[in-house]
Amino acid sequence: MLKPRLVQDAKAELALAALRPSEYTAALIQVLQAKSGAVRGAKVLEVGSGSGVVLAALGELGAASLCGIDIEEDAVTSGMLLLAELGHGETSELYLGDMWLPVAARRFDLIVANLPHFPMERSDVPGRLPTWSAGGSNGRALLDPFLEGLEAHLAGGGRAIITHNAFVDIERSREILAGFGLALSIALTTLVYIPEDKLSRMSASVLAVPDGRSIHRYGPYAFGEMHIVEIVRDGVAS
Repeated sequence: MLKPRLVQDAKAELALAALRPSEYTAALIQVLQAKSGAVRGAKVLEVGSGSGVVLAALGELGAASLCGIDIEEDAVTSGMLLLAELGHGETSELYLGDMWLPVAARRFDLIVANLPHFPMERSDVPGRLPTWSAGGSNGRALLDPFLEGLEAHLAGGGRAIITHNAFVDIERSREILAGFGLALSIALTTLVYIPEDKLSRMSASVLAVPDGRSIHRYGPYAFGEMHIVEIVRDGVAS
């Protein structure tokens, strides 16, 4: 029989593995580093903070305060531990909750997000949480409410920087944001490998539209275009 301490350690390792960063995380951090001037001294919020590594990067770039939200308890715990380990514990707060609810009526200078927005339903994927990448049948189950609530949480002159798969209708995102007086621009486009365990779960109706345009296949291998987008109030330079 495993001792309780060993069981706890094993569970912690599994949680960390399930929250491990992806190519999306790396691309988001790359853009944040390039725009470090917008980070220094900023009050920052990350919706869907996962492992906490993006908040850690923002802390290293000089953010004045760090706030994270996630629906997974393991994510909140892991994020708190990482930020404390790196010396950002006193300037950070993490909440267990859904989307904007934990920060109602609060505004931030910079909001970042790498939300699950792959067009697939929740399912068991080995080594990942059931919420991993699951954005609903059209990939927009979380993306749309994020965009619809964004303006109410941006401080004057604030901005958001988020990941956005090209194949989940970026023009629809532009339309939603325009309705709130916000404008979207693409800061970076990169290809990300789509493993078979994700591709096989991708909604067929979505897959049929971008195939050959924003999804590129080479034999058994598939790559999708992913954007890092910046969102500001319309008429404000990014």
